[in-house]
Amino acid sequence: MVVIVKNHTYRYDMENISEIFFPYEKIKVTESENGIDDPVCVITEIRENTLIVDARVYEKRRVLNRKADENTDRQNALSVMLYKAFSEILGITYPWGLLYGVRPARRMHALTDAFSQEEAKRIFREKYLVSDEKIRLVCRVMSSENKIIAMSRENSFSLYVSIPFCPTRCSYCSFVSHSIENAQRLVEPYVELLVKEIEETGVYAKALGLRLESVYFGGGTPTVLGADMLSTLFEAVEKNFDLGTNREYTVEAGRPDTVTADRLKALKSAGVSRISINPQTFSNEVLEAIGRRHSAEETLRAFSLAREQGFDNINMDFIAGLPKDDIASFENSIKTGIGLGAESVTVHTLSLKSGAYMATREAAFDSSPKFLVSGMLGAAESALDAAGYSPYYMYRQGKSLGNHENVGWCKSGRECLYNVFMMDETHTVLAVGAGAVIKLKNQKTGKIKRIYNYKYPYEYIDRFDEILRRKKSITDFFGEYNI
Repeated sequence: MVVIVKNHTYRYDMENISEIFFPYEKIKVTESENGIDDPVCVITEIRENTLIVDARVYEKRRVLNRKADENTDRQNALSVMLYKAFSEILGITYPWGLLYGVRPARRMHALTDAFSQEEAKRIFREKYLVSDEKIRLVCRVMSSENKIIAMSRENSFSLYVSIPFCPTRCSYCSFVSHSIENAQRLVEPYVELLVKEIEETGVYAKALGLRLESVYFGGGTPTVLGADMLSTLFEAVEKNFDLGTNREYTVEAGRPDTVTADRLKALKSAGVSRISINPQTFSNEVLEAIGRRHSAEETLRAFSLAREQGFDNINMDFIAGLPKDDIASFENSIKTGIGLGAESVTVHTLSLKSGAYMATREAAFDSSPKFLVSGMLGAAESALDAAGYSPYYMYRQGKSLGNHENVGWCKSGRECLYNVFMMDETHTVLAVGAGAVIKLKNQKTGKIKRIYNYKYPYEYIDRFDEILRRKKSITDFFGEYNI
């Protein structure tokens, strides 16, 4: 796909809106029409006081013009025109309209603070073309998030520990995660160095007088490690951080085939208060299609085992849009999770990996997968609402089917604090492990500085000294702003 921009600087907007309609194509943005021979092409132009969008998708074409004066928001006007041109050609609208970005609740919050909630809703509806259904959802999430954000103090922080290993790699996965079968030799040296990084990070937290609010072990699948290794990491956290102020301790036991009594006992002994057991689906046919080596029955057994070990705050993840799934099957998965009494249910939309290919004509005009996902999400929302769950956090990913969202639902008082702190960027997150990203936040200015660890375990191991060297900028950041 080619996007041509003429006489304006809104390249980023034009590319993002094009990606809403063509999420899996390689998009080329250029200022020249020379040599362009692509069946999907759009020209966006400002010619004196006229805004022009000329969009072509194979044999279908739509040309829109609009006069602009000194009061016209040309960036938004051209964005709306591009959205409408593609919408009319392809015969589809999206519930989030032309709104892109990871944090819609945060944007709603900012607009509400700047104006009022009614004005914020109007801007979502008229400027971004967001549906009333999604506006209601984002307002509910914002209300819940604000209560959690208010818990954070000026010196608060959260700790994230990355375990980038899984039993097998799921076909849809875009996280930095390695099959334990292929990376077994890396596990022991990885854990040894991770303990050292936890120790070093604890030194910074204490020196800066930071207050720990939440701990989150993610990945990957942390419980792919044995009970002894998990206990080693938990002990390192306890020795190097003050858990006396910690409000929440989460470990993702995401894959049911890693949930065993000895691992759960290790979690319980460490004071872990919340776990995730993530079936993604309760359909064995779908599990097989996505490369999961466990059955729906194993998920039920894992959940029961966790209850027996005393865990009373369990999350379950589900993904709408997986291969071989349909609305009835997905609704059954959600209702199974509800029936088990899961304290929270997170509903994700499948986000596929980028494909540097050109979509066929049939694929370009086939909206059935998008409508299917919309039906799945609608069924999930209805079931969760009826069962007394409320949406408490939300984020969006690029290239998700139907341009939808991921939403965490929970029973009253069972929100995952870390999810909200992290998504809102409420406070500093000190992160350790391969693929981890430290986020340092200046509470006075809102400025955020990121410090990146190496993505892959072998890099993490081979270049560990460099990871420790980078951490020195933690002190520099806080010292620079006299925090």
